[in-house]
Amino acid sequence: MDAIQKKAPEWSQNATIYEVNLRQFSESGTIAAFQESLPRLKEMGVKILWLMPIQPIGEKNRKGTLGSYYSIKNYTAVNPEFGTLADFKNMVRAAHESGMFVILDWVANHTAWDHPWVSEHPDWFTRDSSGNMQPPVADWHDVVDLNYENHAMRAAMLDAVKFWVREADVDGFRCDVAEMVPLDFWRAARSALDVIKPVFMLAEGEKAE
Repeated sequence: MDAIQKKAPEWSQNATIYEVNLRQFSESGTIAAFQESLPRLKEMGVKILWLMPIQPIGEKNRKGTLGSYYSIKNYTAVNPEFGTLADFKNMVRAAHESGMFVILDWVANHTAWDHPWVSEHPDWFTRDSSGNMQPPVADWHDVVDLNYENHAMRAAMLDAVKFWVREADVDGFRCDVAEMVPLDFWRAARSALDVIKPVFMLAEGEKAE
């Protein structure tokens, strides 16, 4: 992890990070409404905007009525409850013009049960002793565990990560439960992303490596 940390962009050093929960941020819960608050956040000294997952979330085995942001059913789309991809691009552009940077929460360890990969690529998921797909943690019943021994799955995940840097010009990612995903995937992702632009990668985890 040290080799990855040494590559952190200069702008990320000692930067104030503000976590954004779009659903709860405004009455409408939209990207457009959040964008209106960029000047206020700039005045507060915010440098990096960390958006919790903005992609569509699963309905199968959903937790509660609203569901979890971390149950992703399409890695390269925007949840219509929040707005459109165009709305998101506009917000990123406005943030950049204000001297701020945008990182996305990235859920690489698991998907929603109704993600197309479940039916189209069942071999991309881990199995229990009975051969059934399984959640990564027993009470995470709304998600299914991805199999990082499958190289095709890794390639698809990497393509999805690159999509947001290429298409929306995001500046990096907050990597959800990063230690549950093999470190060599994160190294490969970092190398591939840095070819597009220097990115900031923030890992969630409890292990030093």
